[in-house]
Amino acid sequence: QVQLVESGGGLVQAGGSLRLSCAASGRTFSSYDMGWFRQAPGKEREFVAATMTMGSGGRTYYADSVKGRFTISRDNAANTVYLQMNSLKPEDTAVYSCARRNPLRLGYSAAYAYDYWGQGTQVTVSS
Repeated sequence: QVQLVESGGGLVQAGGSLRLSCAASGRTFSSYDMGWFRQAPGKEREFVAATMTMGSGGRTYYADSVKGRFTISRDNAANTVYLQMNSLKPEDTAVYSCARRNPLRLGYSAAYAYDYWGQGTQVTVSS
C-alpha cells in the first residue's frame, strides 16, 4: 500500500511563497510519474503540475494558471516530490494534494490518471 503525506501548507500573504512537500512510501518512487492537484471550496479539483520519470524524459507540465510561478521537482533518493509556489495569489487558495500516476492510464492532467492520493494540505493566500 502506497502512502503519500503532504506538508508545507499554511497562510501566506499575496505575493509570498510556500514550498509543499509530498513524501511517498515504498521503494519504487522513481518509477512513477507524480502530480499535484488542488481543490478550492465549491470548485472541482484541478490539475496543477506533474513530473514525469526519467524514463519518460523527466518532463514537467503545468496548468496555465500557475505556469511561471510554480515549480514541481522530485528527489527520488528521498521519495519526495515538491511544489515551490511563488508570487501566490488569493485565487491559489485551496487544498493541495499530491498523487501517483497509474502508468496504465492515459494523460497526466486528469485526476483519473492517478490512483494514489495524499490527504492534502491547506494553502490560504490572503489579499
